[in-house]
Amino acid sequence: MRKLYTGSPVNSTGYLKVSDLHSIYYEECGKVDGLPVVFLHGGPGGGIEEAYRGFFDPQRWRSVLFDQRGCGRSRPFSELRENTTWDLVADIEKLREHLGVEKWHVFGGSWGSTLALAYATRHPERVAGLLLRGIFLLRSQEIRWFYQFGASEIFPDEFDHYVAPIPEEERVDLVKAFYKRLTSDSKEVRAVAAKAWSVWEAATSKLLPDAGLRADFGRGEFADAFARIECHYFMNKGFFEEEDELLQKIDAIRHIPAVIVQGRYDVVCPMRSAWDLHKCWPEAKFQIVADAGHSSMDPGIRTALLNATDEFAERFGQGG
Repeated sequence: MRKLYTGSPVNSTGYLKVSDLHSIYYEECGKVDGLPVVFLHGGPGGGIEEAYRGFFDPQRWRSVLFDQRGCGRSRPFSELRENTTWDLVADIEKLREHLGVEKWHVFGGSWGSTLALAYATRHPERVAGLLLRGIFLLRSQEIRWFYQFGASEIFPDEFDHYVAPIPEEERVDLVKAFYKRLTSDSKEVRAVAAKAWSVWEAATSKLLPDAGLRADFGRGEFADAFARIECHYFMNKGFFEEEDELLQKIDAIRHIPAVIVQGRYDVVCPMRSAWDLHKCWPEAKFQIVADAGHSSMDPGIRTALLNATDEFAERFGQGG
């Protein structure tokens, strides 16, 4: 199993004002004149981490990472206003223009795969390739599976911790019940709900439990933005007009070289969505990792993604 690349230099950082309210933090890493790629983190609301630079060979790639609205170092923090899928799609375009990139590759996992598909279907002429992991199409069946009933039957112990802040009479609609608390004026109510929501995802993300990931996701500030922004998007059905909107628009990106990497035992974003995408888009390379869950850091997923970025670098002229 492969390890992440190390030693990727951070060539520049900055803030880009994308609206009267929001400014997003970004960083450019790797080879200054390398193949441009934009990294789209998960959540929504997850933010970027230093480790994410390691998916790209710093001798080949010019990697751009940014914190989406309301999370990480972007400001204002944990803000739900002017925070929709289409705001984020517009932000990616503004960032591309700001950096003087004509066309770039797009790398996204989990919610990042959702956003990558949304961006690519709206701006296909700006996408050179797509590298997608842990496919999430933000359909109602996916939300029900993870936040209401489904994953609960595989992780009943963790699910009990997740629902603990919600009274029995409100558990018929857990997303709605959490949204009520995550938008509460009470800091204490908001913090308890945010930790329960965030730790539930951390507890189920890896094939083998990871206590460190649970602790990271349970941290107050991270949990607040992660839980609030996710729940905000899910309450609003991802701001899509149609249930299968992304699948319906595949013709717009069918010509774009793409790799889809999916863990067989992904409980957060079960393989059904990746399979449905594959059936709609057989031209994209589809790889099932037999011994992996959801996390990009599961060894099999990590190796598949590193192989994919290396293959793209060879294919598009940065062979090293």
